[in-house]
Amino acid sequence: MDINLELYKVFYYVATTLSFSEASRQLYISQSAVSQSVKTLEKKLDKPLFVRSTKKVLLTPAGETLLAHVKPAMQMLSEGEALLSSRTELMGQLRIGANDTICRYFLIDYLERFHRDYPDVRIKITNSTSIGCVDLLNNGQVDFIVCNSPNSRLNPHTPEKALLEFQDTFLVNGNAFPIEGKLSLKDLLNYPILMLSPRSTTSEYLHQIFAAHGLRLLPEVELSSNDLLLDLARIGLGIACVPDYMYKKEKGLQQVHLKETFPKRKLVIVKQEMLPLSQAAARFLEYFNE
Repeated sequence: MDINLELYKVFYYVATTLSFSEASRQLYISQSAVSQSVKTLEKKLDKPLFVRSTKKVLLTPAGETLLAHVKPAMQMLSEGEALLSSRTELMGQLRIGANDTICRYFLIDYLERFHRDYPDVRIKITNSTSIGCVDLLNNGQVDFIVCNSPNSRLNPHTPEKALLEFQDTFLVNGNAFPIEGKLSLKDLLNYPILMLSPRSTTSEYLHQIFAAHGLRLLPEVELSSNDLLLDLARIGLGIACVPDYMYKKEKGLQQVHLKETFPKRKLVIVKQEMLPLSQAAARFLEYFNE
């Protein structure tokens, strides 16, 4: 069947972004050209590839089948182009999915080193919760993700590479809430709790911990930023729960010691097992094998 490769390329961008306008932006062509290319491909294949509505775009079963074959082909072509054009230096693009806390308190040093070692590689970081990052990975929008584990969105059989163990800790302004000795989880509920929003692995984890002790967690504040939680705790609005790797002993904040011990969680790297990594992504992951 004589089908121009460009049609598959346009299909790939629409299928991975589920947006004609976003595909248009990334391909640097008009939205009408994107739409016409998809229609041409559907006509040649004699199958509808997308379900279109005013609010969203979805893949049909035929579209999902085609994407499963087009995605690895496009990624291999992209890597081949990068290899040919790079001569002796690494080029291409590194695409990472991670939340802001992981980027700021864990990945930043690795990103600085990688940028110094390979300045010609474009680094694209897509920020989302650890739960949202799994969707980015499944949609082919990133090469790999760095997220919290356990993670309800991850397939339990998906391979993970553990990078760091951490423990959730509660921090408080001792002047606003003078706490002496250890608190039980039940006692902790007498104070305003500041924590991440429901669509986060941290929220899932904390609710499960409290439920396991027969308690119902009703936070006073739920936000999408751990840094902002610390700011609110610092001015005395409540007790913030954050990962211990971002906690520094700063004036005005102290750790709340608990009678119960929380199980540790992990930062993990997850990639698509069946798809080849770009050369840039593979080189970046080598840093974590040292």
